[in-house]
Amino acid sequence: MDKNEFKFLRTKLKKTQKQMAELLGTSLKAVHSYEQGWRSVPVHAERQILFLVSRLKENRRNKKPCWAIRKCSATQRSQCPAWEFSSGDLCWLINGTNCDGTVQKDWNEKMKICRSCQVFKAIL
Repeated sequence: MDKNEFKFLRTKLKKTQKQMAELLGTSLKAVHSYEQGWRSVPVHAERQILFLVSRLKENRRNKKPCWAIRKCSATQRSQCPAWEFSSGDLCWLINGTNCDGTVQKDWNEKMKICRSCQVFKAIL
């Protein structure tokens, strides 16, 4: 997550920098640093911000689960934790999903795939 996306999502959440710091359990100075690009946004903060944005009412209306959008087969669904936990709108948040046919090693690798996916794009 770069500084522009961080600021955009903070604005989408309608939070001040101080409120965002409180939500993330960090300092106001850290939030300033993220928005200035002096510090990179830690993975745990990125995940929390994206989760909160996904829970906004405007992002929850009439959403199809990822397996319906991506037309996953019964075999694919049975091997996917998003299906197992009935979290078709949070597939991007759950490690172990195999949208491109493999399980990704880490968050950054997973997000490279998710950022180009229709399911994830719907929350942004």
